[in-house]
Amino acid sequence: MTIHYETLEQAAERTGISKVTLRRRIASGHLIAYRAGARLIRLRPEDVDGLLSRSAGRR
Repeated sequence: MTIHYETLEQAAERTGISKVTLRRRIASGHLIAYRAGARLIRLRPEDVDGLLSRSAGRR
């Protein structure tokens, strides 16, 4: 089983969530990030998707 990771840029592009918001969620502990070295941050797409919730909308 291969685990796939994406960069902040890829996650932001895929979901429409800004990189700043993703960084805030990481800092607050709402999103798990994986570091490879001092500067490289990687995210699991399913963790990022977990930030999204379905909205019931207006009735």
